[in-house]
Amino acid sequence: VPSVKPGYLRPLVPEQAPEKAEPWTAVMADIERVVMSGVTHWHSPRFHAYFPTANSYPAIVADMLSGAIACIGFTWIASPACTELEVVMLDWLGQMLGLPESFLARSGGEAGGVIQGTASEATLVALLGAKNRTMLRVKEQHPEWTDTDILSKLVGYCNKQAHSSVERAGLLGGVKLRALQPDGKRRLRGDTLKDAIEEDVRNGLIPFYVVATLGTTSSCAFDALEEIGEVCSSKNIWLHVDAAYAGSAFICPEYRYLMKGVDKADSFNFNPHKWMLVNFDCSAMWLKEPRWIIDAFNVDPLYLKHDQQGSAPDYRHWQIPLGRRFRALKLWFVLRLYGVENLQKHIRKHIALAHLFERLCSADERFEIYEEVTMGLVCFRLKGGNEQNEELLRRINGRGKIHLVPSKIDDTYFLRVAICSRFSEES
Repeated sequence: VPSVKPGYLRPLVPEQAPEKAEPWTAVMADIERVVMSGVTHWHSPRFHAYFPTANSYPAIVADMLSGAIACIGFTWIASPACTELEVVMLDWLGQMLGLPESFLARSGGEAGGVIQGTASEATLVALLGAKNRTMLRVKEQHPEWTDTDILSKLVGYCNKQAHSSVERAGLLGGVKLRALQPDGKRRLRGDTLKDAIEEDVRNGLIPFYVVATLGTTSSCAFDALEEIGEVCSSKNIWLHVDAAYAGSAFICPEYRYLMKGVDKADSFNFNPHKWMLVNFDCSAMWLKEPRWIIDAFNVDPLYLKHDQQGSAPDYRHWQIPLGRRFRALKLWFVLRLYGVENLQKHIRKHIALAHLFERLCSADERFEIYEEVTMGLVCFRLKGGNEQNEELLRRINGRGKIHLVPSKIDDTYFLRVAICSRFSEES
């Protein structure tokens, strides 16, 4: 972590852009002086904060190629390869995870995948699809109700431990979201959800959306997806699965038990740009019925129409921005140049390192493990009060050698060690 203070950069560069062109050498020299002096090194083997962000040569090269081709792939005709490679890559990826066929384009129906920028976008896009689907259904039952009447009654649900972007999706979508109390293992359970839904229905509200988290940010807990899926199916509520970090581990068959019940979901999302060696941004999302999203914000001006409409997805309808980069190249390169086998090795190595750190903590009587270790995240703390642990973190981060972030659940403060770098070793 750099030792700079806010505002460090302005004095290092001129007040205005140069009138005359400068040589490459001058620009490159300034990279070290101006930029690198203020960079937090996410790929250092001593970076253990947040969750990993992916990086690999195949992805960097593909990113450069995407920059060089420089297409904006909002419709099929705007660059056919950009759309078609994405359709196929998300089928490859879905098969690698063991997703049900009902999510894949190759199943022949309308289903398929799309690359979003981030998991936060995927959560919002799914929410807007769910909102659209429910509004239309309620209007059929109550033609006298206005949009405003219905909107004020909509309510969605997630685990209290769900990522802050879920709450934000509710704010952006203009709907109420309830954060529900998880069980002792930080998992949202089916009964808790069912009780909340039934209570809201009694109070005249309309439940429309549930986010199940596989791998929470604080402690990498897994919601009881199968139980939640049963509840959503029986009540016809859109279920979105957010597996932003942990989803990459499902390429290893031994971890797929954690996504049991995914067949009941309407949408599923994870970030290859976290833990699967694909550079940011590449957030993979699958939809069983993309039509609800397409209809939610389908604006079709003449200048975006084309002759092949309807025979291939126009991905602008599947996302919030209009423009999109050729991101499928990154997936294609990484999947081919590593192969599934090496990507599995990468995941397994990180999980093994997490278990090693867990053993080291458990062997030292001063420390305790705060949550069960399933993936590449270890939550630990000094036995004793929160203040001691805050002081420990201050000392660790103060040296600038190792970077950690803390979290807090039910007033217990703990430290998180995420295995992030490709270069981390046991030593």
